[in-house]
Amino acid sequence: MSTIIQCRDLCKRFGSKTVLKQLSFELASGDVAALIGPNGAGKTTLFSILCGYALPDSGSVSLFGHKPGSSALFGKVAALPQDAQFDPAFSIAEQLDFYGRLQGLSPKAAQQETRRVLALVDLADQAQQKAAALSHGMRKRAAIAQAFIGAPQLILLDEPTAGLDPVNALQIRQLINRLSDGVSFMISSHNIFELEQLCNKVLYLEQGQLKQQTTAADDNAAQYLTLVLEQDNSAEVTAALSQLPGLISLGAEQKKQLVLCYNPQLNNDFDLAVLQCLAANGWRYRNLVKGQTLEQKLFSAN
Repeated sequence: MSTIIQCRDLCKRFGSKTVLKQLSFELASGDVAALIGPNGAGKTTLFSILCGYALPDSGSVSLFGHKPGSSALFGKVAALPQDAQFDPAFSIAEQLDFYGRLQGLSPKAAQQETRRVLALVDLADQAQQKAAALSHGMRKRAAIAQAFIGAPQLILLDEPTAGLDPVNALQIRQLINRLSDGVSFMISSHNIFELEQLCNKVLYLEQGQLKQQTTAADDNAAQYLTLVLEQDNSAEVTAALSQLPGLISLGAEQKKQLVLCYNPQLNNDFDLAVLQCLAANGWRYRNLVKGQTLEQKLFSAN
């Protein structure tokens, strides 16, 4: 896969405050990357640099081999700020037509593109409505439609489902999943569950530095099981499970929840052995999930 974003030792300061510190990472074609971190970690600043709205003080950054803001990226890169708004005086279709023409489309092509992107977000029947007449969820979906105009190859989304109800949030996640075969995404969000559903790469920023970077392939050697018990008898269960062949480590993440790390080459039926051990001792459990949650991957060592 080709590299579409490459950052090397990226630094950015505002006055005496250093917002990004020696930030280095790559994003490949087809990746859906999560950008997460606490408020003030530098996420918005990184997005601004990638869009060409701000310049780094040192280091290098390229998108598709070009500097951010380059005319060569016209139509290839799209971005959606968290608080993107539509003008209340014009219909959604009029404004999307205008955005399409700003990208160099003819009036006819802009109208066709408007119909296409509104259909993507299930708003085709709302095209002539003004923003004020739409619900918050519809306005958010219309804003996301704007980011898809012109079929960009890279889309940067800042909190795409913030404030949405579960149904609308699910629709946005499903849309991103459908498009991710042909489009790369970088998504900034505080919703760990959402990112776990969408992303194959995670960049965790803290105080402007890349603290952790995980990918879907990180668990290929060691495998994990997350076990949630019915009763608070984790000490007894831990003692019994510790005897299973192939176990590497066993930790209690929280009350009634155990995370088991094991080597599948030593015990390919480790999950079955766990269930047999529970059944033999009459221990009830609520859930057994293969793998770690994103929250566990990022924060269990902190």
